[in-house]
Amino acid sequence: MSQPISTLNALSPLDGRYASKLDALRPWLSESAFMKQRVFVEIHWLLALGSAGLADVPAISKADAEFLLSLANAFTDADAQRIKEIEAITNHDVKAVEYFLKEKVSGRPDLLKASEFIHFACTSEDINNTAHGLMLRGARDTVLLPQLRKIHDALTELALANAAVPMLSRTHGQPASPTTLGKEIANIAKRLERAIAAIAAVPLLGKMNGAVGNYNAHLSAYPDFDWEKFAREVVEQRLGLQFNPYTIQIEPHDGMAELFDAIARANTILLDMDRDFWAYISLGYFKQRTKAGEIGSSTMPHKVNPIDFENSEGNLGVANALLRHLAEKLPLSRWQRDLTDSTVLRNLGPAFGHSVLAYDSAMRGIGKLEVNTAAIAADLDACWEVLAEPVQTVMRRYGIENPYEQLKELTRGKGINQVDLQVFIRGLAIPEDAKARLLEMTPSSYLGKAVELTQRLKK
Repeated sequence: MSQPISTLNALSPLDGRYASKLDALRPWLSESAFMKQRVFVEIHWLLALGSAGLADVPAISKADAEFLLSLANAFTDADAQRIKEIEAITNHDVKAVEYFLKEKVSGRPDLLKASEFIHFACTSEDINNTAHGLMLRGARDTVLLPQLRKIHDALTELALANAAVPMLSRTHGQPASPTTLGKEIANIAKRLERAIAAIAAVPLLGKMNGAVGNYNAHLSAYPDFDWEKFAREVVEQRLGLQFNPYTIQIEPHDGMAELFDAIARANTILLDMDRDFWAYISLGYFKQRTKAGEIGSSTMPHKVNPIDFENSEGNLGVANALLRHLAEKLPLSRWQRDLTDSTVLRNLGPAFGHSVLAYDSAMRGIGKLEVNTAAIAADLDACWEVLAEPVQTVMRRYGIENPYEQLKELTRGKGINQVDLQVFIRGLAIPEDAKARLLEMTPSSYLGKAVELTQRLKK
């Protein structure tokens, strides 16, 4: 006898440990949500047929249309369970939806007359591909993008607040030309902004063209009807998806793959961010706000671990593994149809779920950050060798031989202090105004346009 599923015995942590964090996705990517969207598509196909003026297709009254739409809008867990019960007999999930709808209209005489036009001329994939498009649009627009935009807004705010905080850069992990803390966060914000726009711009495609994409069954019944125009109107005007006129039995999923690739790119940007913030916390550039009762280590009482960024990184890795498999697998189908996509598509929830978990962790991590300006300043002030770059660049301007090599000999692998560097500068045969500028320069003032670039985020 099977054990009732609970958060303690669920196989996936998405429905176990993290279940409460993913409630917003369930109305879009659960199996019940899939059934609801199938019902929605079937109803709109029937309503469109009823208003098309086709012989033998009964017109549907306003009251009956409202009743049909209510079946989707007020779809319940009990409805989903009934479809599962029918599927246990049919062993076919889409046919179970058709039979469910026929049950629902059986008590309404006019709809009963129209009941054989439920799923008329459709193949299962006409219903599934459009249902998946609606599910993905809802999950993207109401859950995924709002969370990504919250992260972007938080990063923008953090960047602007620290636009003028000088900071030592590290290229290859070694001291490099100074930047500002705000500018480094601005880099992430702008990358994420582009990634968000790319996700939002992906068109979600749909088709309603029958068993192999040629309207064969449709034309056998109504040979003089413009089925392609009709299908386009259903897909675009009723369902709000973009019509794909060229398909095999399945909509080829190229739009889905584009969406999953776009989400994976955004996730990669955040993974990069997680690692950078983790490292800056390690350097002491950030402190983390503590929470009463929270424990960082079971044996070391002093620890405040960057666990939010670690959790975010881990979940982004899992999400991207799923998203990339979906993107690589779904556009592949043997000839006109095989079923390998069907089982893979049931993992939309986990792919989005691990992404959303990661975004939640990242937001909590960003919210705990406290800038340690003293640590950042001390680190930068200990690296006067970073001024070797401007000194040798000015020497180049005024024609001094081997400037790079001179500064390399002076600083490479040795470091240098303020006094030694200024002694070197005073000995240069360059104009006095140029020499004065170099002598006034400090690691914290050698920032280029870092502050200006960061402040552009306000626009």
